[in-house]
Amino acid sequence: MTERIRELQKKEVINLSNGKRLGFVYDVEINSQTGTIETIIVPCKNSILRFFFKYEEMVIDFAKIRKIGDDIILVDLE
Repeated sequence: MTERIRELQKKEVINLSNGKRLGFVYDVEINSQTGTIETIIVPCKNSILRFFFKYEEMVIDFAKIRKIGDDIILVDLE
């Protein structure tokens, strides 16, 4: 399956362990040698003014992703 980064940014990330909505993919980190995605980055939801100020971000290892669906990405964060 191939996905464009732009398409990943339209997907909401949900934690399987507690059902919590973590937010939408903001960015990804790519390994420049292999071309594979290493992590996805989700801005913390509690940062209301993130557009005006520096915001906190959650970096999720790609190995924690359990399923990428049409609208959501399921991750397993304990």
